[in-house]
Amino acid sequence: QVQIEESGGGLVQSGGSLNLSCTTSRKIADSYTVGWHRQTPDAQRTLLATVTFTGQTKYADSVSGRCTVSRDNDANTVSLQMDNVKPEDTGVYYCYIGPSLGHPTPSWGQGTRVTVSS
Repeated sequence: QVQIEESGGGLVQSGGSLNLSCTTSRKIADSYTVGWHRQTPDAQRTLLATVTFTGQTKYADSVSGRCTVSRDNDANTVSLQMDNVKPEDTGVYYCYIGPSLGHPTPSWGQGTRVTVSS
């Protein structure tokens, strides 16, 4: 069973920074894409930020320019840093590990809740 442990959620003041990290039992080097998704109180879970094995990143428009996603294939860790957080960044953040030959379906963490106070 795949284990994914997320950390870094909690209460953040508006304008501050957020640092999330997830460590997984999967070998993320085998997954072309890893990243983070977010579910806000009034929306479905949506893609927030991803990074490919080649280092190409993709961000949702709502966080582009203030968010950095990274991966450490040796440590099987995926990280997310967000600056200038806003109340609308409040939600549950899910670590995402894309499919690989050994895992044909993606893996998700249980989610870490982030609340941004105004």
